[in-house]
Amino acid sequence: MLSSTLFRTGMSRDAARRARTISRHMMSTSSTSAVEQPLVLFESQLGARTFKLNRPAKLNSLNVPMIELLQSQIEVWRHSELCDVIWGSGEGRAFCAGGDVENVVRDAADPSTRQKAIEFFNKEFALDYLLSTLDKPYIAIMDGITMGGGVGLSAPASFRVATENTRFAMPETKIGYCPDVGASHYLSRLDGEMGSYLALTGDILKGKAVFEHGLATHFIPSRRVPMLLESISALENPSFAQVNDIIEENSSESEHPGTLSSALVGPVRAALDFAFRHNKVEDIIQDVDALVQHKDPSISKWASGTLESLNLRSPTSLKVALRAIRRGKTQSLVEALEMEYKIAAALCNEASPDFHTGVNFVLVQKIKEGRANWSPSTLEEVSEEIVDRFFSEKSPYLESVPEFKYPLTTGKSRNYTEFSLPRETEIRDMVTGEHSNGGDTGITLDELVSSFESLTDGKLGAGAKVKEVAARKCELTDNGDGNRIWLKWVHTPRIPQ
Repeated sequence: MLSSTLFRTGMSRDAARRARTISRHMMSTSSTSAVEQPLVLFESQLGARTFKLNRPAKLNSLNVPMIELLQSQIEVWRHSELCDVIWGSGEGRAFCAGGDVENVVRDAADPSTRQKAIEFFNKEFALDYLLSTLDKPYIAIMDGITMGGGVGLSAPASFRVATENTRFAMPETKIGYCPDVGASHYLSRLDGEMGSYLALTGDILKGKAVFEHGLATHFIPSRRVPMLLESISALENPSFAQVNDIIEENSSESEHPGTLSSALVGPVRAALDFAFRHNKVEDIIQDVDALVQHKDPSISKWASGTLESLNLRSPTSLKVALRAIRRGKTQSLVEALEMEYKIAAALCNEASPDFHTGVNFVLVQKIKEGRANWSPSTLEEVSEEIVDRFFSEKSPYLESVPEFKYPLTTGKSRNYTEFSLPRETEIRDMVTGEHSNGGDTGITLDELVSSFESLTDGKLGAGAKVKEVAARKCELTDNGDGNRIWLKWVHTPRIPQ
C-alpha cells in the first residue's frame, strides 16, 4: 500500500526503495512481537496528512529508522495534490525529546562504526532542511517535551503550536555537545540575546513563554488540539493565512491580559541581554557573576541560577556553541546546518572527549547532581586551537568527513518569524520611523500598540509583547509642552538601575 502511493505521487525511486525496505522491516518486526508498534504513525484526514512519533517510552527520541520513515513520507506528501496540510505530533508526554544520542556516541567510540554516527546527523539535518522548504502549511504540535531533535522537527514549521505542556530547550551543552538541527540559525534570530542564553545554558522554557519568546507561533490549550486538527483538515486547499486564522481562533488569552507569563522579561531580560552580548564566554560569565550582587532581587536570583548553570556545562561546548550562534546569525538555514554537521562530525572524530563524557554522565549513569569530568575542565584551558577544530577547513578532525548531503528542492526555507509575535527589531523600527508602516513623526505607546495590533490582525499577545519591549527599550521624551509622551528607542544594552 505504501509503495504504490509513493509511485503515484511521483516520488524518486531511491526514496521509494527506502520506504519499501523500512516498511518490510517494520512488518517483519511486528510479526515477531504482537505488542510492538510502528515508530511513526501516518494518517490521512481529509486534506490533512499527519505523522505522530510513536516511541513514547523513549520520549519519541529520533533514531535512524524514524528519520528515514519521515523523510520518505514527507517526500510523498510534498508532491501529492491530495495533501493540503502536514501535521506533526508525538505520542505521550513528548513531541520529541531529541536524537537517540546514546547510540550515536556508542557508534562514534568504535572506528569501525564511526561513520554511522556521522551519517545519523546528516540524515537528521537533511530531514530538518526538507521540512523547512515545504510549500504547503506544516503545523508542529509542541505538546510536551520539545528538545534537541524535536526542535529540529518543529522549528521549520510555518506554524508551531505550544500548549501548557510544552517544555522547550536546546540542552546540548549539558552533555558536551552543541545546539544543532539549525539552532545556530533559529536561536540567533530571536530577540536580543535570548538565543545566546538558551544555547549556552540549556534553560527550559515552559508553556506560554515558548510562544512569547517567538519559538512558537501560537499558544492553545492542549484540550483544543483535536478540535484544531478537525477544523484544519476540513479546509479545502487552504492558504497559509487561512490556516493561521483557524489556529488563532483556537488560541488562548492570558489569565492576566496585557501581561506576559515568562520570567525572562523586564529588568531580568535587560540584564540577560546586557550579560550575553559578548563574543567571549569568559566575558559573559564575568558580567553574570557581577549581577549576582545586583540590588534587584529578581536580577540577583536570575544571575545566581544562570552562573550555576554555566559552571556545570562543558567549557568546550560553551565556546563552540557561542561561536556557532554568532556565525549562524548571518547564515542561511542550510549553511547553518552544514556548519553544525561539521561540529557534530568533529565530535564523533574525537575533537573533544566531552560528548562521550556528557552522554555517559547524564543519560547512561543518569547522575542528577554535580559536574561531569569535562576535559579541559575550565574555560581558560579551552584554547582557540581547540575551538578551531570544529570550524577550520584545515582541522584534522574534519579531513575525512563526507560532504553534507541534503534534499534538492525547488522551495526555499520559510521565514521563521512570519506568524510569530512582533519581533523586537520590528518594534524598534516603528519607534524610530524606519518601519514601512511607520510615520515620520514621534509615536506614543498607545499608537505603537495600536499599530501592531492592526498589523497582526489582533493577534493574542501582540499588545502585551509590544508593551513589555517598549517599557524595557524606550524612554519618554518631552514634546515641547511639558508632556513626556513620545517614545525614544534606547539602542545600547545597559544594566537596569
